[in-house]
Amino acid sequence: MTDSLPKIAVLGASGLIGEAVAADLQANGFAIIAIARNFTASQRARFGKTAIERPVVDLDQAALSGFFADHQVDIVINCIGVLQDGNRVDTKTVHVGFAQELLSALQSQARPTLLIQISIPGNDADDLTEFSRSKRQAEHLIAGSAIPHVILRPGFVVAPAAYGGSALIRALAVLPIDLPERESGQVFMTTHIADIAATIRTVADRWAGGEKDFADVWDVMHPDWTTVGAVIGLFRNRYGGPRLSVRLPGWLLGLGARAGDLAARLGWSPPIRTTALEEMRRGVEGNPQSWIEATAIKPRSLNASLKSLSSAVQEKWFARLYLAKALMIAVLVLFWCASGLIALTVAFDAAVAILTGRGFPLQLAQAITTVTSLADISIGVLIAVRRTCRAGLIAGIGLSLFYMAGAVMITPGLWIEPLGALVKTVPAVVLMLVTLAILPDR
Repeated sequence: MTDSLPKIAVLGASGLIGEAVAADLQANGFAIIAIARNFTASQRARFGKTAIERPVVDLDQAALSGFFADHQVDIVINCIGVLQDGNRVDTKTVHVGFAQELLSALQSQARPTLLIQISIPGNDADDLTEFSRSKRQAEHLIAGSAIPHVILRPGFVVAPAAYGGSALIRALAVLPIDLPERESGQVFMTTHIADIAATIRTVADRWAGGEKDFADVWDVMHPDWTTVGAVIGLFRNRYGGPRLSVRLPGWLLGLGARAGDLAARLGWSPPIRTTALEEMRRGVEGNPQSWIEATAIKPRSLNASLKSLSSAVQEKWFARLYLAKALMIAVLVLFWCASGLIALTVAFDAAVAILTGRGFPLQLAQAITTVTSLADISIGVLIAVRRTCRAGLIAGIGLSLFYMAGAVMITPGLWIEPLGALVKTVPAVVLMLVTLAILPDR
């Protein structure tokens, strides 16, 4: 690393683009500060002392200004974004409100500071969701300011990592399912993550070389048009099938998007939500000519991008388990809630009779049945909420083992009863262990 290279702050460095950009800059000798609300353990290990966990969106102009000044930041890369309102965040605050605070903070710096904003392709007429409208409003704020800036508009990002839409494409590619024609036929221009990183490095080098008058908006993508269905098809070929597929009904996709909205209210980040569906229907297209001319970067085609990705067994496992994880969680929530509700209502007397038949006083048997039923329901609720899901799974495993041990001592005959109620608890425990293992999204 040389002292002449600028110091770069990457905001949102835990996301798909932010992490890749921060890692690329670090690998190429740039002094970086990787900033995110939360990092995973592996991300903290990757970035080391350069990783700072801080909710920068919640900081005001003065706090941001002081932070950039204290760390002597020359370039700020804003990769922060949210797809849809919910879970105590809203798109306008994250995209527009934060952009205002960020611009004010940069204007107050003693030396010129470059802002690189990660945005989305399109124009005002196409912006039909609050996500795209707020992203475009942030662009207008930045373009209308006196701050040196470069706005990058990547297409569908192809990267070794997978999250959100990129994970969904992989999941669809290993299923015998095609999207409805309306969605499958939409234009879907693509961008390799390395092209975004190379663009930022190019701009950073030029900034270090004395070029301070940046005021550019670039569509960063390969110029060839493709479609959503073609992208899924190429991923499918990469994974080796399945060969046959059936077309998903449009109403079922819409139902899945509304289910995704419900899951988002519980803290999850499902790839299919109503906003994601509308954005898919809008398509992803742009004109990368000015970007190519300004940077001399030769963009990677979709085929070249896919060749750079692994198609080893771990990639196929991820693709097959991605949507299965949601199914596992839903089944476990229903299993625990239904178990508790049944024992608390229609099967209450039968559950109490099992205990009284073993010598328990009636009131104690009723109390035990009530408490264990409420515990089952509580575990189901914990698993349903993203923030408490891990705790719910661990509690569910512990309570299941407790039930099995208790049955050995109190009612061993239940282990050999015809319907195998206790025997079926074993695969339920295994399912919770598997869900716990694949719970992290990043």
